[in-house]
Amino acid sequence: MRLPLLASVVALSLGVASLLAADTPAKPKAKAEAPKAPARFQNDGNPEHLKSPLLIKPDENVAYGPHRMQVMYFWRAKSDKPTPLLFYIHGGGWTNGDRSSVNGMLKEALAAGISVVSVEYRTIKDSTEDKVVPPVKGPMLDCARALQFCRSKAKEWNLDKTKVGAAGGSAGACTSLWLAFHDELADPRSEDPIARESTRLTCAAVQVPQTSLDPKQMREWTPNSRYGSHAFGIVGDAAKKQSSFDAFYDAREKIMPWIKEYSPYELVTRDDPPVGLFFGTPPNLGKDEKDPTHTANFGVKLKEHCDEIKAPCELVYPGAPNVVHANPNDYIKAYLRPELK
Repeated sequence: MRLPLLASVVALSLGVASLLAADTPAKPKAKAEAPKAPARFQNDGNPEHLKSPLLIKPDENVAYGPHRMQVMYFWRAKSDKPTPLLFYIHGGGWTNGDRSSVNGMLKEALAAGISVVSVEYRTIKDSTEDKVVPPVKGPMLDCARALQFCRSKAKEWNLDKTKVGAAGGSAGACTSLWLAFHDELADPRSEDPIARESTRLTCAAVQVPQTSLDPKQMREWTPNSRYGSHAFGIVGDAAKKQSSFDAFYDAREKIMPWIKEYSPYELVTRDDPPVGLFFGTPPNLGKDEKDPTHTANFGVKLKEHCDEIKAPCELVYPGAPNVVHANPNDYIKAYLRPELK
């Protein structure tokens, strides 16, 4: 009789254990941590903190001004004679990016006997901290100064300073066009020898440029435009549900002198150097674009304007008519090394 009793006790114990187990909340499983997004690249001017590795080690890393961002890389093309110069300005909305983006043009330019410079410059944030008004004046004047600095080094760097072509993408493309179309910024009476050097270009070959910084033009060309307010230090009002671009549009008349000074469309004249505008997608004028900041609509409208005033301009996009140069490298070589044809 003891065995059945023992069995009953064991069964009861197991049953209670089961009930207790059922009533005890299961220990929650540790949640898998979501993968952390990579930190957004922030350019600090340090050559050891580049977004991408350089394909070719530069010959020099040199400062052209006192600010930590006023630095440049220089690559010397092998030649017994003075060489043309590719003056490269990186993009990034004047807020980011870095000089390593020259990689796409570097090797081919050097192989063609064209020396290369890739420039850093103060960002919109840096310019705001330096109380530069409007903020876009900082990066644009920095690039002008960097160009003058290069010309001042012509003898040391074996450069032909009569042959300088600018290139870049996005904001760097906009700045390149600004240099191409702006009046001479040299001051021949300056005590500073660098300031006496020319800021004029032989040509410019640019990718996905913003050819206008006029919000009215941008909205007419591409209705969902949203770029450019930061260039002039304009922000929206969240409480009023006003976007930065709407605030930019509303301020247009007040800041028109700035727009006329820094918008390439406003500056171009028939005596300016030839420019090539390169886009990866065809235009879609008057309609919303997937990427309104880099739309070929910018290129179409500048090309129309240049044709009207007989300023030299080539527009390239998939399906574009009358394409002579397939890419920026070909364009730069055609104008800086025409003897290679």
